[in-house]
Amino acid sequence: MLESKKQEIVASVPQTGFFGHPKGLFTLFFTEFWERFSYYGMRAILVFYMYYEVTKGGLGIDQSLALSIMSIYGSLVYMSGIIGGWLADRIFGTSRAVFYGGILIMLGHIVLAVPGSVPMFFISMVLIVLGTGLLKPNVSSIVGEIYSPEDNRRDAGFSIFYMGINLGGFLAPLVVGTIGMQYNFHLGFALAAVGMFLGLTVFVTTKKGNLGLAGTLVTNPMAPEQKKKGYTLILVAAIVVIILLVIAITTGLLTFKRFISLVGILGVLIPTLYFIVMYNSSKTTATERSRIIAYIPLFIAAVMFWAIEEQGSTILANYADQRTQLDFAGIHISPAWFQSLNPLFIICFAPVFAWIWVKLGNRQPTIPTKFAIGLFLAGLSFLVILLPAYFGGSQSLVNPLWLVLSYFIVVIGELCLSPVGLSATTKLAPAAFSAQTMSLWFLSNAAAQALNAQIVKFYTPETEMQYFGVIGVAALVLSFILFMLSRKIQGFMKGIR
Repeated sequence: MLESKKQEIVASVPQTGFFGHPKGLFTLFFTEFWERFSYYGMRAILVFYMYYEVTKGGLGIDQSLALSIMSIYGSLVYMSGIIGGWLADRIFGTSRAVFYGGILIMLGHIVLAVPGSVPMFFISMVLIVLGTGLLKPNVSSIVGEIYSPEDNRRDAGFSIFYMGINLGGFLAPLVVGTIGMQYNFHLGFALAAVGMFLGLTVFVTTKKGNLGLAGTLVTNPMAPEQKKKGYTLILVAAIVVIILLVIAITTGLLTFKRFISLVGILGVLIPTLYFIVMYNSSKTTATERSRIIAYIPLFIAAVMFWAIEEQGSTILANYADQRTQLDFAGIHISPAWFQSLNPLFIICFAPVFAWIWVKLGNRQPTIPTKFAIGLFLAGLSFLVILLPAYFGGSQSLVNPLWLVLSYFIVVIGELCLSPVGLSATTKLAPAAFSAQTMSLWFLSNAAAQALNAQIVKFYTPETEMQYFGVIGVAALVLSFILFMLSRKIQGFMKGIR
């Protein structure tokens, strides 16, 4: 995006009106609030829906396989951001991508809300995966567009936006999780569909007055003749993929285990190819190439961080369901409620971190240092959760406060890494790949969950200490390496802090 165009977009957005931030942050805050309510509500009960017996309203899938499917689903959700970023950059812009994505997500939750079978479950997953790929990276890109690159409010704005994400994520497991676990899974999924509808309503009704030109510019548009060829290629590719999938499934060539392995390979291969293409593009300047080099170690650190954090919806969800004392302080705790801990702590502490970064100004830690701190805390959170088995064995039920402490530690790490990563991505992105670089950021989560799909199979109550210990120590070692390299990485950023 040319510098003059960036300035034109910023000038079109009212620069005050939402807690001292651009008015457009209101629209994006509440759009993402309802989208996350929808997503996290569904996710709070999805793994239980998969492995609970049919007599309990579930699908009766093997528990170990359900945990792997959950990780693969999460990986594909973020991997599909490639498609959303490319379509936004080349064809219809980020604003339309957000709208189309919301429609697909809502339809996916509607399909889940209809009592059906395993095939219906996978149809809903396809819709939600594609919809989230269109919406999530592009709504974050629009946040970056409403601020000028020099605006000191930028990191604080992303922290506020991140708090909106987690406000939706906090309420969803309490509402959708309670309804889904205590009454009916499908009724819970229906509430998730309502949440996405409300998000779409906020976006459509307020974007004109609040966002100005933000999200409307196609940064790297295809020529008209290229569009026709592009649409044809996409259609042919989709048909070929569908035919190959049908053949592979019906002949038994594509099994769950092979599919999980395939996604694991793609989780590493796709971001690698992305870095290569952006670095070698003729549209990437020398300064932008240097910033891409700086982005690589940050990406690797993010993969390790998300590999730990995202196990909150798989291993720790299973831990809450089967290893935790759920009758505590005179109340019965639903295992889905633990999914609210992560966003609850972010809601409480995101404003604190936003204030700290603004207060420190140019004296705040560099981006690589913040990443190193976040990764260190993620590793520590896994070392904490192995202590109950060390003190009490792997057979006794665990006090729920251990889970609370583990979630708390990883959340403090997340606040050092995730909103900072979003902001850093918008600043380090090559101009011709702005939305696609945001998709690349979300690929760090995709790669992490693809990795998780392989490693969650090693978790059992008997291997609990080794499982948490090995992963936790690996994160601590990587955080130390990143901290030692932070000055070198900062140099490659060419003035970006």
